[in-house]
Amino acid sequence: MNKTKERTVVEKKDLITRLNRIEGQVRGVKKMVEEERYCMDIITQVMAVTAALNSFNKKLLNEHLHTCVVNDIRAGDTEVVDELCETIQKLMK
Repeated sequence: MNKTKERTVVEKKDLITRLNRIEGQVRGVKKMVEEERYCMDIITQVMAVTAALNSFNKKLLNEHLHTCVVNDIRAGDTEVVDELCETIQKLMK
């Protein structure tokens, strides 16, 4: 069963804005490869994309903890803690 999450307009707009920025950064990296730019310059931009994705994940995880996890625990569903632990382990690889 797929769970869903209703987000506020502000929350959704912030996440979409972040993803649009990341998408633009990835397109920029692709263009750098196409233009045969220097490897270290490309790597620097890839590090910026990675940092932006990590920031996105932190934001999303914070919202998840404060809403979904809290609500599920209050409803008696403690399996959400195991799910969260598994996700954090994957993020930390």
